Amino acid sequence: MMVRSYPPLVPGVNDEWIELPFPAGELRGHIIHYLCRSLHQFDMKGWLLTLGGIILYGCVAAQFNDSTHYHIKYSTTGIINRTNDARSFVLNNVLGFQVNKEKITINSGNSWIYGRQGSRLTNNDFISALNVDYLKNRQRLYYWGLVTFTTSYSLKIDHQLQAGGGIGYNFINKEKAELVVSDGLLYETSKFTLATEGDFDHQTVRNSLRIKYKWHVTDVVLLDGVHFWQPSLENFSDYNIRSTSSLSVKLRKWLSLTTALTYNKVSFTNRENLLVNFGITAEKYF
Repeated sequence: MMVRSYPPLVPGVNDEWIELPFPAGELRGHIIHYLCRSLHQFDMKGWLLTLGGIILYGCVAAQFNDSTHYHIKYSTTGIINRTNDARSFVLNNVLGFQVNKEKITINSGNSWIYGRQGSRLTNNDFISALNVDYLKNRQRLYYWGLVTFTTSYSLKIDHQLQAGGGIGYNFINKEKAELVVSDGLLYETSKFTLATEGDFDHQTVRNSLRIKYKWHVTDVVLLDGVHFWQPSLENFSDYNIRSTSSLSVKLRKWLSLTTALTYNKVSFTNRENLLVNFGITAEKYF
């Protein structure tokens, strides 16, 4: 099937479009054209916002003559409490997909948390992220781009979009253990639902510090986690914290029992959530 080719454009000043100095391959041009025009509709004119898309374009444009490995992972965890007087539950569903090549790693992740306490809604939180790492598998210092979209009832986020990039460093990058620290800049645009002011639009540039680790304690026990601290460069009291840790015990090659700890905080809305869930994880490499 043929994919229509578009010239690779990014939004510039005075609503003009600037052509990037890259060859306009069919699939590559489609990706960069769609992403940049989508960002333009959100009125994000800075180059920082399109950095994630530019990195993604460069990754797709790179030579793909090495072997490719895929990894898909789905986990469902939750907790249920029921008494004579009331009942409550929280469910957390996470779907991840990874494409791993010699020079490039592309990760996509989607998380949906839903909870109720009696008839009252407590959680309806969705996060979707696309992360591209360049040269992570070849050297300790590498480059990354990130785009995330968030909507959260518990954190009072009507919608939030982040995009940017930076550098990372592999302290440990082995089959049984991984420790990565990365840092960069993200442009963020959000609409919050505040108790006193109603809907409130907010834009800022954030520093994004991430610590990611994975440790195979034994052949059947895995400990992993990802933690973000994102203060605004304009006001350090305006920050986001996102933290996820899990402990998994393998039952089969593709199936594990999982305990997950999730913590999120948005200082701008003065809201936070903490979840401790239990469930299963299914995954496949191909």
